[in-house]
Amino acid sequence: MTETPHIARKAPFPVEVNEGKSYFWCACGRSQKQPFCDGSHKGSPFSPVKYTAPASGRVFFCGCKNSGKQPLCDGTHNTL
Repeated sequence: MTETPHIARKAPFPVEVNEGKSYFWCACGRSQKQPFCDGSHKGSPFSPVKYTAPASGRVFFCGCKNSGKQPLCDGTHNTL
């Protein structure tokens, strides 16, 4: 059985991002700094996902950790 990520929440995290800046999205769901990585994945099969903002503005990072468009939300949380 493969390990599944912890669902941080069943809604996306809206975040204002800055063009060209890199963000490290938590893929394991255990970070205390959601939606970003705080190193809680250590010892698990998960690694943070790097997202470099193509433009400044609001994006919606996945909160359920099951999106098919990680690290961004694709609405998967509506089916969990």
